Parts: sequence; structure tokens; C-alpha cells
Amino acid sequence: MSARPEPVNPGPDRILVIIPTYNELDALPKILERVQCSVPLAEMLIVDDNSPDGTGKVADEWASDHAQIHVMHRMGKGGLGAAYLAGFAWGLQQGFDVLVEMDADGSHQPEQLPTLLAALEYSDLVLGSRWVQGGGTENWSKNREFLSKGGNYYTKVMLGIDIADATGGYRAFTAKALRSLNLHEVASQGYCFQVDLAWRATQRGLVITEVPITFIEREVGNSKMSRKIVAEALWRVTVWGIDRRVNKAKGLLTKGRGFSE
Repeated sequence: MSARPEPVNPGPDRILVIIPTYNELDALPKILERVQCSVPLAEMLIVDDNSPDGTGKVADEWASDHAQIHVMHRMGKGGLGAAYLAGFAWGLQQGFDVLVEMDADGSHQPEQLPTLLAALEYSDLVLGSRWVQGGGTENWSKNREFLSKGGNYYTKVMLGIDIADATGGYRAFTAKALRSLNLHEVASQGYCFQVDLAWRATQRGLVITEVPITFIEREVGNSKMSRKIVAEALWRVTVWGIDRRVNKAKGLLTKGRGFSE
């Protein structure tokens, strides 16, 4: 048996759970309660994109009653990726050590967050994975499961990354890891935003761990996923993959000619 690795991130951390919202009036109070019960010391940042249903007002009410809850109001629906980037920027500025991505609709179970945080002690980035042993989904159709598994396999092959679930959105970063990812360059949304960050982390040699989670399809509200987001992910991953192969071929050609970079 190999020796247990030395902790990458020893000691207590300030934890920020970032929860983007758009029309999550019914779901938001439930998820806030569950996070409080699961990780009482964690703070939460609700990033609301001016929800027409009044989610932002409810968020403000919770923040006024709970010191560990914060709210960021954005002018309009700017997309999941932009919401997380805004949340990351705020969290890093406020000095948090760990920043967590979590959906507001309950598909990411707060009760599984302690498992992600425990793995972060030995990692720079922890991915909650549906497609490793022990992971899975509930209330998904076979077509959606096939699409997700197929998309992740395509991503793995095109980008050459050893990640089973690069599109998943339940993940925990160290602040140091996020600062290394050049977040100001990220313009992706949805699935592609998650792939983008995972690939950047891989390219920088960060320690990435996948832990099994069970993703539960939302019971209230409407999914924000669209054909446009899926198409963007497919297109960007294809472009990145081609670019990776071209650069690799150029490197081999240069090496064969006896040049060095």
C-alpha cells in the first residue's frame, strides 16, 4: 500500500458556495437550508441575474437574516459561466480559501459537499462526477444519459484529458487553483464553461480528483440547458481538440528537425 500523500491544503478554510439563480423562487430557500445543515461553517453567495419571479428579493431576505449569506445582483440574464466568474472574482477578493460551484435547483446535493471538501485537502480541484464508480443520476431519460456520457467521452478523446465527467457543474476549487486559470480569458457558457475550466486545470498540471455524486433531476422550475449551449460546447471542444493536435504535430516536427522552443 502506498503512503498517503501529504495534504496540499492543510488547515481550516474559509468556504464560499456560489449559487447562480434565475427564476429559482421555490428552490432557493430549500437549497440554502440544506447547505447550512450540511456545512454549517460555509458561506454562500447567491448570484441572481435579475430574476423576474422575485428570486433576488427572497435572496436579500435570507441575507438580512443570515450573516453567512451574501447576494450579488446582476443586471440581466448573462449566463451560467458569467455568473460563476463574477462569483469567483468576488470570493477571491474577499479572501475565501475554497470556492464551490453549486446549482440552486437541488440537482447538486449539499449533503455530498463534505465529500468534495474532504478530497480537496489533497487536490487543487475536486469534481463531483456522475460517471465514475459510485456516481450516477436520478430521473434522467436514457437519451439524456447517452448524450452526457457521449459528450464527456468526446471531450476526453478530443482534449486528451483523463476526466470522466468534465461537463459536471458540482465542483470545488482552491483559491490558488482559480487564480492560476486566467479566468479573464474564459468566455464559455454552460457545459462548455465547465469543460474550459477543467481543461485549463489539466494544462496547468493541477491535482484533480473526481468523487462520485448522484445528480438528481430538478423537481421544480425549468432547466436552463438549451440546444445553443450544447452546440457551443460541441463546437468549442472540436476547435480546441484540433488546435491541440496541430500544436502537438508542430512540436514533433520541430523536435525532429533538431530545434528547441
